[in-house]
Amino acid sequence: MRPLPPVNVLGAPLTLCSVDPLTGYFRDGYCNTCADDAGSHTVAAVMTDEFLAFSKYVGNDLSTPRPEFGFMGLSAGDKWCLCAGRFLQAADEGCAPKVDLNATHERALEIVTLDILKSHSA
Repeated sequence: MRPLPPVNVLGAPLTLCSVDPLTGYFRDGYCNTCADDAGSHTVAAVMTDEFLAFSKYVGNDLSTPRPEFGFMGLSAGDKWCLCAGRFLQAADEGCAPKVDLNATHERALEIVTLDILKSHSA
């Protein structure tokens, strides 16, 4: 699991997404990724109640604590490295969260266009 270069969607160095809650495919606070990251956890998203309800509805409950996995659940305002496909799905449904472009990995562009990301920029 070798990380890809830490470059954001704007072509600059990737910035920190969140350490509280601790996020990222590597749980390092960054939306770093690698070839093994099939979900492409690359979009630095700011959670909203609307998005969390949508995500739960489509089968990925991010709001319920799962302490057995060290996951305390997310709340509106939390930053999280979201799967690019889930972000695109939410954007298509009109409930996408805001995005921190500086902390969103360039690999997200394989799934989501820069224009869509920019239209949801925090």
